Order: sequence, then C-alpha cells, then structure tokens
Amino acid sequence: QVHVVESGGGLVQAGGSLKLSCAASGDIVRLGTMTWYRQAPGKQRELVARISSGNSTNYADSVKGRFTCSRDNAKRTAYLQMNSLKPEDTANYWCNVVGWTTANTFNSWGQGTQVTVSS
Repeated sequence: QVHVVESGGGLVQAGGSLKLSCAASGDIVRLGTMTWYRQAPGKQRELVARISSGNSTNYADSVKGRFTCSRDNAKRTAYLQMNSLKPEDTANYWCNVVGWTTANTFNSWGQGTQVTVSS
C-alpha cells in the first residue's frame, strides 16, 4: 500500500510564496509521474503541474513562470514552489503519484492541503 501526504499549505498575502511538499511512502519500487492538482470552491479540478520520473515538467498556463515543480526521488517527495501568489490561486491542492510496487502499479492521492491567498 502506498500513502501520499501533502503539506505546506497555509494563508499567505498576495505576492507571497509557499512551498508544498508531496511525500510518498510504502512498498514503492519506483516512482513515476507526480502531479499537482487544485480545486477551488465552485470550480472544476485543475492540473497545476506535473513532473515525470525523468524530471520533465508541465505547467498550467495560469501558473507558468510563477510555480516550479521539482522532486527528490531519494526522499520520494515532490515539491511545488509557488511564488507571486494571487487570490485566484486559492484552492485545495492535491498530489497524485503513480509508480510501481513489488506486486503491481499504483495510483495514489493524498488528502490535500489548503492554500489561501488574501488580497
């Protein structure tokens, strides 16, 4: 079984920064793509950023140039550095992790972490 835990959310003023972490644990042989999503009240879930096992990254247009996704495979952790935050970045942020265990592939989600940006 694989567990995913997000952390680092909180309340920040517009223009500020936060760094989210996504830590995976369990029977993991290899980590694949790690993806950040967010959902604001009344809006659809949005893919924010993702990083492949080879460190290729993709970003939503709304966060390009402001957010940076990275990973530390030894720590089984992905990070989302969020700079120049805007009120419209307010949302619950989730991490999705895919990969391989000794027995099978896995696709796991964390519980999410809330980010609130005040104007």
